[in-house]
Amino acid sequence: MKIFLAILPLLLVAGFGILSIMSPKEIEEIEVLNNNHSVNFNLSSSTLPFPVLAIQTLPQSNETKVLNISKPWVNSTDPLNDPLNETELWLNSTDPLNDPLNETEPWVNSTDPLNETEVFNISKSWLNTTDPLNETEIFNISKPWLNNTDNSLNETYVPPPKIKQQRKFSILDRTEAGLLQARNAIREAINSSQTQDPDYVPIGPMYWNPKAFHRSYIEMEKQFKVFVYEEGEPPVFHNGPCKDIYSMEGNFIHTIEMNDQFITKDPQKAHVFFLPFSVVMLVHYVYIRDSHDYGPIRKTVTDYIDVISGKYPYWNRSLGADHFMLACHDWGPDTSSFVPYLEKNAIRVLCNANTSEKFNPAKDVSFPEINLKTGLMKGVLGGPSASKRSVLAFFAGGLHGYIRGILLDHWENKDPDMMVQRYLPKGVSYYEMLRKTKYCLCPSGYEVASPRVVEAIYTVEVSVKDIPKLKDILMRISPSQYIRMQRRIGQVRRHFEVHSPPKRFDVFHMILHSVWLRRLNFKVHDDDQ
Repeated sequence: MKIFLAILPLLLVAGFGILSIMSPKEIEEIEVLNNNHSVNFNLSSSTLPFPVLAIQTLPQSNETKVLNISKPWVNSTDPLNDPLNETELWLNSTDPLNDPLNETEPWVNSTDPLNETEVFNISKSWLNTTDPLNETEIFNISKPWLNNTDNSLNETYVPPPKIKQQRKFSILDRTEAGLLQARNAIREAINSSQTQDPDYVPIGPMYWNPKAFHRSYIEMEKQFKVFVYEEGEPPVFHNGPCKDIYSMEGNFIHTIEMNDQFITKDPQKAHVFFLPFSVVMLVHYVYIRDSHDYGPIRKTVTDYIDVISGKYPYWNRSLGADHFMLACHDWGPDTSSFVPYLEKNAIRVLCNANTSEKFNPAKDVSFPEINLKTGLMKGVLGGPSASKRSVLAFFAGGLHGYIRGILLDHWENKDPDMMVQRYLPKGVSYYEMLRKTKYCLCPSGYEVASPRVVEAIYTVEVSVKDIPKLKDILMRISPSQYIRMQRRIGQVRRHFEVHSPPKRFDVFHMILHSVWLRRLNFKVHDDDQ
């Protein structure tokens, strides 16, 4: 009781003090509110020292702001007394330069009052904010590409172009560039003057285009490189016959492996890759005679391709397109068929160049079959002049194929001018008969390959239906025409001659040149291109 009596004067002083500091106008307003808006809280007016009134929000002046405390971003102030968007207050953005807002999508409008350059983020407008007073920019840290700090850009953001890092040229790139240069040089040579050569200048109708051929041959000598796989053991690999009808297989294999001009020990610098197996040796050492089982040959060739493709990247890089094999045996095409890419993509150098057995002149090479019984061409070349050749035509061979049957039926031992026989009598030399004869007959057997084509280098073609008229056709060729053909044969004969060591433009170089031409027809790419 004493305590209450002690604080009562303080309460009375505080009450009257509050009333005393109010202006008369405020007191009048309070009285009006008391009369109109008093609220009954079930308390008497005598309980408190002054009336309890309901809270009334006073009319807002220009200095009073109504803020949303929980969502401050909803608050928007219009310093120019422009009306706010009543339905979606947060869509309104103040334009200090009185520019009209985007009525359909107002949130995309943002103006920099300093330089009037507008920078927008259409998808996330809240990322675009600039403090016009101190030019402090708010950046998107997680997606920095959304930040535009270059005020010189227009409204549409264009990302800077990516600078592609230039790839370094590889050895293969330089190799292909050299081939491209060679192709251009060959094309230009067609219409240019003839290139001089100390050994031989090809001229005449025997060539499709002598100047292009000559330039191509020179380009081959300048840059063509062959890599010979070292895998494999003789007698099937790195070996071949050199003294029989299939002698060109062994001759080429031995010559290419001993050659310093075209061989490279670095496979990265090679234009082509040689598969050094001999089909003749496969037939002789792997195939079981009369078994009709090609399985052992198939397995040998397949395993070899698996070995070199697993050890080196080059077979898989081109799927065999820059690899080549060769075969004089009739089974050459069948042997290549055991590996699909070997038959389809690789360059096949074949004596049996038969299109009916999938020989493709666009990628494959015709391999001349030369019967070197002694391993050399001694005694094979040369002969008397045309006036000293007493026999008009000559043929000696077995009954292989239906064309030979027709020839033998019409001409075997029936005319002394037409020396057509199955087998020569004892003591008669085959090559001596060739020297006495003006024309060597070359009827095809079971296959298209025959050494007679090289031995005679024939110049007259006769259809099968004209075989009965063969003598008349040959007799109608005048002596002057015959001498002209014979001279042309002598000119191109150098391309079919075998030499050890090889000579320019001989058969070894011409086989390589044919492979070179096929390699010019395509481009090999690195795996990463």
